[in-house]
Amino acid sequence: MKLPRATRQIGVSINAAGEDASCPLNWRLFVPEEWDADSVWNQERRTQARLPEDVHHLEKWRLGLVMIDELIGWGITPPVIIGDGGYGGTTEFRTGLEQRELDYLLDVKSAASAYPEQVKPEQPPRRPGRGRPPSVRYRQDPSSLRQLALNAGKKAALSVTWREGTRGKMSSRFLALRVRPANIDLRRQAHRTGEELPLRWLICEWPAKEAEPTKYWLSNLPDQTPLRQLVRLAKMRFRIEQDYRELKDALGLDHFEGRSYPGWNHHVTLVSVAHAFLTLERRRRPPARAAA
Repeated sequence: MKLPRATRQIGVSINAAGEDASCPLNWRLFVPEEWDADSVWNQERRTQARLPEDVHHLEKWRLGLVMIDELIGWGITPPVIIGDGGYGGTTEFRTGLEQRELDYLLDVKSAASAYPEQVKPEQPPRRPGRGRPPSVRYRQDPSSLRQLALNAGKKAALSVTWREGTRGKMSSRFLALRVRPANIDLRRQAHRTGEELPLRWLICEWPAKEAEPTKYWLSNLPDQTPLRQLVRLAKMRFRIEQDYRELKDALGLDHFEGRSYPGWNHHVTLVSVAHAFLTLERRRRPPARAAA
């Protein structure tokens, strides 16, 4: 969430989401790195903004993990984490979720690297002599997610309907492959531990009229997860994006013009409570459908 340029404040939120509604559960103000500078001028502006001494710059993906930990501390364990490419493309964020034993399905870029399922680490034949034997490691160059999808081919994509929209069924064609994400950090870690790169789901949306996929996701959900379930979760972010528009346009989320840390937190809290109230009212009294 970005506020007007005049204030240059960016918020990170974690939302509960379902088929019909979503609601923010937690917020963090993103503090730019320059606000940690050890200068008199910076200390003065921190004081003016009433920024607590223990609040410092953290990358947005770290803020996400902090909020997830806080939710778990409240007794709320997210069933599946979904997020945009800013989080899905960050290896440390995905690893952090795996360390917490949380399932995820995250947007990623087509250029991200991976191996197909069948690729294994290899040990070349030992050369004559006393030297140390070559270690077992992945020796092939990984492919991009785009190339793996193209190798599978358009005919491998299946038509999936994930929900009923206001204008009828929402459907497209999707491809799901088992792949091994393989950027340089993951390959180095696998080499250090002597383990295989873990298998993950690659989900691609490949509309019938397109020459190649248009969207990509990675997920650590179990290998028996049905394609429709993967697609339904991948498309869940649409619900949050719709509700964000209401938060900003109808409830004034991006209207805050203050310059204080307590003021910002007060503002986003009141907006979230107002949105939660409207959401509960809509679910209690759903609007009548127009006659056919």
